Amino acid sequence: MIYIIRHGETAMNSRHVLQGRSDFPLNDRGIAQAEAAARRLAGMGVRFDRVFSSPLRRTIQTAGIVAPGVTVEADDRLIEMEYGPYEGMDLHAPAPEVATFFSDFAHNPAPRGMEPLAHVVTRTGDFMEGLRACAGDLLISTHAIAMKGILEYLTPGSKGGYWSKYVGNCAIYTVSLEDGSFGVPVELV
Repeated sequence: MIYIIRHGETAMNSRHVLQGRSDFPLNDRGIAQAEAAARRLAGMGVRFDRVFSSPLRRTIQTAGIVAPGVTVEADDRLIEMEYGPYEGMDLHAPAPEVATFFSDFAHNPAPRGMEPLAHVVTRTGDFMEGLRACAGDLLISTHAIAMKGILEYLTPGSKGGYWSKYVGNCAIYTVSLEDGSFGVPVELV
C-alpha cells in the first residue's frame, strides 16, 4: 500500500503565505499534526518499508516523524509547485491573476512565471511510475499541489477534480499497488 501525506503546518502556512519551494521547517502545530498521523497509522498496524519525500525540510521532517527509523529518500519530483514571482505572496490579498487561477485550477492556466499544472502531473507521475516494482508499505511525504498532481496522474478520469479539492496539513491518501498496478486513491478520513 502507498500512503501519500502532505507535510505538517509551517509558520508560512499559519500566516497564509504562498510558500512554494521556500524551505521552512514545521512549526509546533505541524510537529503535533505529524505525530498524530504517526499514531493513527501505527494504530492501523502500518509499518513502512520505504519512505520518499520532497527535498524540503517540512516534508522530510514529516516523513521522519511518521516513519521513525526508516531512511528518507529525497526526490526532487515530489517538490512543491514552482510559484515563481508569486512565492511569498500573502494569500489574504493575492494578485488578481493568482486569485483567478486559484478560483478554478482545472480551467484557468497558471499565471506566467508559475509552473504549469501539466508539468506537476508529469513529474509526479514519472515518480509514481518508478514505484510500480516496489512492494510493502510505502510513504510519500509531499506538498498540497504535488499531492494533487499525483492524484490527478493516478485518476485521469477525474478531469481536474483534485485541483480544487482542499488538502489540509497531514492529510493522507492511500493507493493500493498490486502486481504493478495502482488502485484508485482514497482519502483516510
